[in-house]
Amino acid sequence: MEIVTPGILFDCDGVLVDSLEAAGRAWDVWAQRWAPSFTFADDIVHGQRASETIASLVSSHDLDEAVRDLTARELATASNTNEIPGAAAFVKSLDAGVRWTVVTSALRDLAILRLGAAGIERPENFVSAEDVARGKPAPDPYLRGAEMLGLDPSDCVVFEDAPAGIAAARAAGVAFVVGVGADSAPGIPDVIIRDLRDVSWDGTMLRLVS
Repeated sequence: MEIVTPGILFDCDGVLVDSLEAAGRAWDVWAQRWAPSFTFADDIVHGQRASETIASLVSSHDLDEAVRDLTARELATASNTNEIPGAAAFVKSLDAGVRWTVVTSALRDLAILRLGAAGIERPENFVSAEDVARGKPAPDPYLRGAEMLGLDPSDCVVFEDAPAGIAAARAAGVAFVVGVGADSAPGIPDVIIRDLRDVSWDGTMLRLVS
C-alpha cells in the first residue's frame, strides 16, 4: 500500500517505544499502596493519560499525591524502555518531504526519557499529556499535533496501537490511521502493520506492508 501524505503523527508507547515492562513494574508497585486490586496487565487502559486512570482508582483527596508517586516510579523505570522494531530506522529516514511529530499521553519528561532509552530521535516539539485539556480518546491531542505541523488533520496519517488513540485520531478527522500491532484491531484502524519494519518512506510517500 502506498500513501501520499505531508504529515505523520506518531503515538509513542507501543508505536515507537516498548515501555510495557517498565510501566508495568512502576504501576504494580504503585498499586500496592494505592489500589491493591489493580494489576497493570489486566486493568490498564492503554492510550489514556495516567492521571485519568488514577482518578478512577483513588479518592479526589489523594489524587495529586498518587499521581506524583506514579510519575516518580515511571521516571525511575524509564531506562528499561526498548525500541519497537524498525522505529529508529524509520524515523531517521524521514526527510524534508514530510512533517512529523509525536502525540503521546505520557508526561513530557517521561516521553523524553523513554525515547532516549530506546534510541529514537525525537522532534523538537511534540504533544504530551500536559499540553491538552482533554486526553485521548478526545480529539484534542491530534488536533494539537496537526496544528503543530501547520497542517489540517485531514492531511495527516496517524500511527497508533491503542483503541483510545485511534478514537482520538478519528475524532480529530485525520486522513488515515495505521494500526501498529494486533492489539490495535479493536480500534478498527485503516490498516494494521506488525511494527515499523513494515513501513518505509521513499521521499514522496509511505509504503506499507500489511
